[in-house]
Amino acid sequence: MRIVGGDFKGRALTAPDGRTTRPTSDRAREAIFNVLAHADWAPALEGARVMDIFAGSGALGFEAMSRGAAFCLFVETDDEARGAIRDNVETFGLFGNTRVHRRDATQLGQRPGGPSEAFDLVFLDPPYHKGLGEKALTALSDGDWLSENAAIVFEHASDEDIFITDAWEICNAKTYGAARVSFLKQKKS
Repeated sequence: MRIVGGDFKGRALTAPDGRTTRPTSDRAREAIFNVLAHADWAPALEGARVMDIFAGSGALGFEAMSRGAAFCLFVETDDEARGAIRDNVETFGLFGNTRVHRRDATQLGQRPGGPSEAFDLVFLDPPYHKGLGEKALTALSDGDWLSENAAIVFEHASDEDIFITDAWEICNAKTYGAARVSFLKQKKS
């Protein structure tokens, strides 16, 4: 698995061993970032604050950093996956521009910091068929983690229906093999 675009293009990513994580394929990552680069509803990636929730190897967050994001918060409970993320942080020299939280993504609590520390883009890649993505969306909203124009990239199984509240709208959706990616924005009140 490699970074597919930006400053780190072609550099290898460390991933945890075994089947506890399911990294987003290189092809799907390239397609996701192409959608984000050309969509009028997507926040600018340059200088963005990004979250990678259910991060696994952190591939989506590192791809965003390679393409100009200023900061990435990785949220992951698995010890081996967090170790792989820390290895990648070291490999890419991203100390100070990243943070790794060992936290349940469905129970994020209140975001620390002021309004300037809200997040512009969130990658949400939960285990399939467990309803965890929907719970994480609620936690993001309830905890005030998102900036006003934030977008969510929600990866789920292609045969899985997601159940989002009326607070969200699906701006785009694409299927890549067994994965479906739904691009979400909060509706303006």
